[in-house]
Amino acid sequence: MDTTSAADAATPRPATPLPGSPREHLSSPVTRAVLRLQHTVLDAAREHLGGAGFTELLPPIIGPVTDPGARGAKQVDVDYYGHRYKLMTSAILYKQASLTAFDRIFCIAPNVRLEPLETSSTSRHLAEFHQIDVEIAGASRDDAMAVAEGVVAHVVRRVVERSAGELEVLGRDPDAFADLLSGTPFERRTHTAAVADLHGLGHDQNPDAEIDWVGEAVLSAKSSRPFFLTDYPKGSRGFYDKENPARAGRLLNFDLLAPEGYGELCSGSEREHEYGTIIARMRETGENPAKYGWYLKMVREGIPGSAGFGIGLERLTRYIAGLESVWQASAYPKVPGVVSP
Repeated sequence: MDTTSAADAATPRPATPLPGSPREHLSSPVTRAVLRLQHTVLDAAREHLGGAGFTELLPPIIGPVTDPGARGAKQVDVDYYGHRYKLMTSAILYKQASLTAFDRIFCIAPNVRLEPLETSSTSRHLAEFHQIDVEIAGASRDDAMAVAEGVVAHVVRRVVERSAGELEVLGRDPDAFADLLSGTPFERRTHTAAVADLHGLGHDQNPDAEIDWVGEAVLSAKSSRPFFLTDYPKGSRGFYDKENPARAGRLLNFDLLAPEGYGELCSGSEREHEYGTIIARMRETGENPAKYGWYLKMVREGIPGSAGFGIGLERLTRYIAGLESVWQASAYPKVPGVVSP
């Protein structure tokens, strides 16, 4: 039985120096191996999703409003011809809107979030990153979870098949993925069960909030394969996560956590799509509906019910490559609080 304690799991990995100059970083054999591996990750994700009937779209980088649900992160304003626009923190609103064109879409979406300074030491936060974003019209949460699991399993399988040389350079043993590739479905745990596990391990997790960063590390360190956390409490996520009609106060959402202490890879949910419900949820979460004019107009006119998710590309790369820090999975890393090119 795994007897990992909260204190053990929360112990940081060995400190990884901050990125050097662009020349030092880009010419490093480690960086080159990581970026080649990441190329395989992107190829495999596109292969899997394209084969499943998804259409790839290019999402906007700026817009009048963006996802308000980024935990603790600040949004970045830009002057767009005299109008205050935002850099995208997530493509969620545009993914829902895009379902008026296609039923199954994905994008490799750039995101900018000015994360709290304390995240500079978590080894898994960047101020600029990318997500493999997916949205499926008419889908349930379970449908989205099945697609997310399929993407991760396919990507890891392709990396093991095609990137043996890169894994060798990085010192990553392909046998680390044997459990993931066994074909056994990823385990599913509820938020309530995860909170109980953490309390039993001595970690004071708030039962009404998202699993915190230390809690994620604790749970992740106890697993040998990715696993889902579901049914987060209402109020812990954005207005677009659908409330479970059979369990008031609980959301039809999920996170996918990597094993070995790497933490969250992916977040997703079934979506709210009814105009009145979205307005009410916006007000409950302190959002001003007036800011969301273009989005609410589309909702009022009708958008499909859907479910979807976003997989952090750099976090997935970090896990597969066995890296100490997520900044090593970026060609031009932006560590929170660190000024860099």
